[in-house]
Amino acid sequence: MTTDALAVYSNTVHTYSKKCTLMIAPPLTTSSEEQRIAEATLRQHIWRADELSRSRTLSSPSGYECLDAELPEGGWPQSTLVELLLQQPGIGEMHLLRPALANLSKSRYVAFIEPPHRPNSAACKFLGLHCPNLLWIRAPTTANALWSTEQILRNGGFGAVLLWQKNIRNEALRRLNLAAQSTDTTFWLLRPLSAAADASPAPLRIALRPSAGGISAEVIKRRGPHHDQPLIIPLAKMPARQRFLDEQNAVLVKRSSPTPTTRVRQAALV
Repeated sequence: MTTDALAVYSNTVHTYSKKCTLMIAPPLTTSSEEQRIAEATLRQHIWRADELSRSRTLSSPSGYECLDAELPEGGWPQSTLVELLLQQPGIGEMHLLRPALANLSKSRYVAFIEPPHRPNSAACKFLGLHCPNLLWIRAPTTANALWSTEQILRNGGFGAVLLWQKNIRNEALRRLNLAAQSTDTTFWLLRPLSAAADASPAPLRIALRPSAGGISAEVIKRRGPHHDQPLIIPLAKMPARQRFLDEQNAVLVKRSSPTPTTRVRQAALV
């Protein structure tokens, strides 16, 4: 490169760098108030292990304030797998789900897949469910029940799906969880309490046991801190609960001992 060409190249580079320098904007200055708001907004998107997780997933209120306070989404989460581990069927699990099911069945379908007992219309009306929107599915095998559940979840037209099963492989649980994530359906899987020791992809698992006048709910898995003490949830409209209240409010009747009477023996005629 000649001396003249080198001089032209140097002038060009200097002019270009000068123009680039002029195009650079001055540094942004933020006030302390704006910085505080930015930090508060950032903290809202950071989850700590000692806090209940919050996400964009919608949820349905459970109808019980004590339970909503312990659920990560402030209610029954949608688009995910929720496991209810029962000590035995019929301990009040349907009464626990009654507020959410009654609300969802007003405008959307609710599917009962392989329940342990035949659904009764009078019992469903007592729970406040809209019977025309209820679907009962009987499956001859576990594979058929799992296939039906997955198809209903992927359909997206149901507000809630309840599946009763005893033995499910971990691979099937993952498929159901993925199917639930593709829709806004509330999905409950009801299993025996003995399955609590098995691994599960469900982000929320609750063990249910009978309790006097209600039901005991122990959160054994959730996205948040460990929950030590079980929740005793009173079920006011449960028949057993009503009998319990009647016994507690019954008037105590005191029975006095009978007054002893003196027997007068008549003299025998001689």
